[in-house]
Amino acid sequence: MVSVAKPLAVTSGEPAGIGPDIMLLSWIARKARSLPAFYWRGDPDFISRRAKRIGLDIPFAVVEPEEAAACFSKCLPLVKTGDAIDDRPGEEIEDTAKSVIASIEACVHDVLKGQASGVVTNPINKAALYGAGFTFPGHTEYLGHLADKLWTEPPYHPVMMIAGPDLMVVPITIHIALKDVPEALTEDLIVKTATITANDLKHRFGFSAPRIALCGLNPHAGENGAMGLEEQTIIMPAIERLRADGIDVAGPLPADTMFHPEARRTYDCALGMYHDQVLVPAKTIGFDDSVNVTLGLPFIRTSPDHGTAYSLAGTGKARPDSFSAALRMAAVLSDPGAI
Repeated sequence: MVSVAKPLAVTSGEPAGIGPDIMLLSWIARKARSLPAFYWRGDPDFISRRAKRIGLDIPFAVVEPEEAAACFSKCLPLVKTGDAIDDRPGEEIEDTAKSVIASIEACVHDVLKGQASGVVTNPINKAALYGAGFTFPGHTEYLGHLADKLWTEPPYHPVMMIAGPDLMVVPITIHIALKDVPEALTEDLIVKTATITANDLKHRFGFSAPRIALCGLNPHAGENGAMGLEEQTIIMPAIERLRADGIDVAGPLPADTMFHPEARRTYDCALGMYHDQVLVPAKTIGFDDSVNVTLGLPFIRTSPDHGTAYSLAGTGKARPDSFSAALRMAAVLSDPGAI
């Protein structure tokens, strides 16, 4: 196992999904997967029932965050958070939403208080949370809201990265409809996102001179204006500003030729203009070992790169690879000497 100064705080995630399963399976394989110490925030009785459902005999300890690291090697630390929850895998229950939100917020507070080194979030179903007052398109935006609310130097601009061993990507617009992308895409947004990405690649990931590749918005990167003008009027001016700031940026490049092995060797991170433009290749190339990382925050946050997978919940067949990778990456980002 990995030795870190403080444990990682793990959110409960959607109770009807595979988040509880992959967390349990990761703890069982903690030595084989070289995982850092972590604790889970949620209902202890619920997670005990889920463990039995998928055939795992796990010793648990209900603790406070500061007690988690000491017992992690022998038992799974649980920090009681939220209401009691029934174990009904695959069945979305609206009454669990407040507990899911409370777990996220409590984990972020733990980092703020110095009790955890980072946050690893389990998958949520946003639609299931809206009735409890959740108004954010996803985890990334909500964590940015919490950073602004709790830290002293807002505003923060959260940036979503999918990081795998063979490809790292960032979408510049995130959880919005495709028809809204052209209006949302601005020169300032590209510059801000690319600058945050370059800074975090340098200071958190250890790249001495990060190389950024920017996709075009349109097919063939607009083909000199024949298929759209955004490359000329928005993306290229942003690239010129970034280069003037000393950032190594290539583009705008046609997205359909950016992700084969030879092309990937020419950059460290690819920035796309919209969500699926870069997440489709990232998840195709590294679905089981890629990690969702939020850049631009005052704390470390990672998560698996997949969703709730209701059909696998409670079956014991969910693969914990991406969740385990998220734990290892969070440990490295919070303490580069941990692994």
